[in-house]
Amino acid sequence: MGLGIAWRLAQANCPVTVYDRAEAGRGASWAAAGMLAAAVETEPGEEDLLALTLESQRMWPRFARELETAAGVSVDYRDEGTLVVALTRDDAAQLRHTYDFQKSLGLELEWLSGAEARHREPHLRPGVPGAVFSPRDHQVENRRLVRALATAARSAGALLRERDPVRELEVGGRRITAVLTDRGRDPADVVILAAGAWSREIAGIPPAYLPPVRPIKGQMLALRMDPLAPLLRHVIWIPRGYLVPRRDGRLVVGGTVEERGFDDSLTAGGLLALLEGAWRAVPGIEELPILETWVGFRPGSRDDAPMLGPSGIDGLVIATGHHRNGILLTPLTVEAISAYVLTGRLPASLEPFTPERFGGSRAGSKSGNGRKASAEAR
Repeated sequence: MGLGIAWRLAQANCPVTVYDRAEAGRGASWAAAGMLAAAVETEPGEEDLLALTLESQRMWPRFARELETAAGVSVDYRDEGTLVVALTRDDAAQLRHTYDFQKSLGLELEWLSGAEARHREPHLRPGVPGAVFSPRDHQVENRRLVRALATAARSAGALLRERDPVRELEVGGRRITAVLTDRGRDPADVVILAAGAWSREIAGIPPAYLPPVRPIKGQMLALRMDPLAPLLRHVIWIPRGYLVPRRDGRLVVGGTVEERGFDDSLTAGGLLALLEGAWRAVPGIEELPILETWVGFRPGSRDDAPMLGPSGIDGLVIATGHHRNGILLTPLTVEAISAYVLTGRLPASLEPFTPERFGGSRAGSKSGNGRKASAEAR
């Protein structure tokens, strides 16, 4: 989020600095799987969020093309679609219930028999009882994405300060005045807080205005397929996980959902659950080498929806809490927050998702309304 917003602000000739405690883009964005699954991830009670995710999903093809042109690299946007696969009759009954709900929202989905699912993906295990095909739920290579955003932001004139964590935000008279790092004090008219699950760890923000975000741990792994003969072409959702094939032959398998704070340990149980679920769906993975294992921290809010817009402190803008939809919501977040910083106007579609809905922040904070300096804390 921070890199994308910086790119847009720099394109508008706004001086902007991105601060990152490590290499830019190496947080939750690096650990993600890059799924753009507005349809198949929608659950009851998320109708407002669905409107937001569908809007961002529609933005993705043009956003990807523009970014690739600006950065000179591919982000591997893929549009083969997504399959949600049932592995047992009980899974099929639950999947049918979910499918009926999602279809009632007008989503473009197709019910497949087991044979039809295996026709699309022949390496699915024999006997799968059914599946749902979502043609508009695509994927992007998230690690290429963050590299491209960093390159595009720099090329547009943004300054990236990597391995330079923000220790504190200076607030005076209920307005942002500066960013404090180990190097010293950098004055700022506007700060976009896009620090994901770490957004509450930056000092200086009064407790009542801290976004209610927490880390949601996810363990993941990657296997190596033959890129010339991959086992899968579609993103595959299974009852407790997903498999995401990459063009270079990597097969990303994820992801556990754990309320463990910032515990970054890989566990036998977590990896076993991922491998067993993937093997039950695609037995051919058994012989694939394990390339990598890792842990990421999704930024979760109290209602699992993003927090976007004014914080209640003049000059402090929030862009966090995206939970499992961070990559999906990137284009919309980038466009909406950068426009808010430059114009002071928040799109109507974001009004249900401001931090003010939690009651801790105050209405009426200003973005900066075109002031020349902007800083992003991460």
